[in-house]
Amino acid sequence: MNKTKDLFITSFALFSLFFGAGNLLLPPLLGYNAGDNWFWVAIGFMITAVVIPIIGILAHAKLQGTLYDFGKKVSPKFSLIYCILIYIIAVAIPSPRTAAATHEIAIHPVFETSPLLTSTIYFALVLVFVLNRSKILSFIGKFLTPLIVIMLLMVIGIGLFSSEMSTSISQFETPMVAGILEGYQTFDAIGAVVVGAVIIISINLRHKGSFEDKKTLIAKSGWIAGLGLFIIYAGLISVGAYYGSEININENLSSDMQRANLLRGISIAALGNFGNTVLSILISLACFTTAIGIIAGTADYFKGLLGNSQLVYVCTAIIACVFGVIVGQLDFHSIIIIAIPVLYFIYPITIVLILLNVLPKQYSTPFVFRAVVIVTFIFSIPDVLGFISPSDSLSKLISHIPLAKHNLGWVLPALLTLVISIFKKKHQA
Repeated sequence: MNKTKDLFITSFALFSLFFGAGNLLLPPLLGYNAGDNWFWVAIGFMITAVVIPIIGILAHAKLQGTLYDFGKKVSPKFSLIYCILIYIIAVAIPSPRTAAATHEIAIHPVFETSPLLTSTIYFALVLVFVLNRSKILSFIGKFLTPLIVIMLLMVIGIGLFSSEMSTSISQFETPMVAGILEGYQTFDAIGAVVVGAVIIISINLRHKGSFEDKKTLIAKSGWIAGLGLFIIYAGLISVGAYYGSEININENLSSDMQRANLLRGISIAALGNFGNTVLSILISLACFTTAIGIIAGTADYFKGLLGNSQLVYVCTAIIACVFGVIVGQLDFHSIIIIAIPVLYFIYPITIVLILLNVLPKQYSTPFVFRAVVIVTFIFSIPDVLGFISPSDSLSKLISHIPLAKHNLGWVLPALLTLVISIFKKKHQA
């Protein structure tokens, strides 16, 4: 296959596997609430929704293994538990969320069907694609992603040119932190370690190039997909900010319906009545490709874990789709609320594993991995408890941890532990 063609198909597929429900719905409302500070919110959002995920793809390019390889330097048992948790979370939250978003925004307003019918048909189609494993990368990269990108650029481009370019006052005290935390909700760091493994296996199925050739292909694809995500996110955030005074999102509604109303308003303002149709297709395609990536990645992992059995792959895919149908009955907002404490727990660990895996070998020893991951885990606990069961004593504790009031109390301890553990290891050597 032509190398340039192969590069762009892989890049487009990677972009599409990342770009799901949250990626489309979260940025416009974030920009709307950010108002005149939309640029700083966008910078924060890019850190957790673009930079960290693309570093995750670079780590996959370096390892060219499975998700298990990300955590094995901590310990084999840790890595096994971490992998199982990640895949359970992926199947339990972001995958059903794609069906909920598709139903609420694209299907129900037109056909008024039940969530059960929508999610059943949706995951039946997902299962068909997942079971045709070898064709996933090519189909998504050649056909679905270009359609998604064209529609997005139409909405953003026409929207920016047709708006009055006026913004409201920001509702955020710390815009960059607000962007960072909202970026959690895209699940893209978790997506990087899950869909990166899908890309690795898909590439191995398609051609038998050398390790270095595959490394180059994966890394370049990551950069191109990251650039695409950056442009689309910045565009959606800025359009949300500039349309703030023109669209009534009805602030009495839940935040998920505000997101839907804002995106629908922008689409109609940019494309007229045709905007509703474009939005429905866009939501459906973006969500569908992400669900395929999540379930294929999960099935791949358990297939490898249990003797490389194709029967395990098929059974895992079916179970994941059935679970998607069940959880997909919840509305988008409910799934986001369930996700928050889970994200506060697993996201920091995922981020440090991604960063540690791209460090040079002399700085990423098992000792460094263990020290940083343990400290990250300990300092992420207050964030989880603070959301589940807030108390005065916990608030006092959090007040003594730098950045903890922003749910980022793990950052400085993890960084400090990284520096100390590297220095100690070098001194011992």
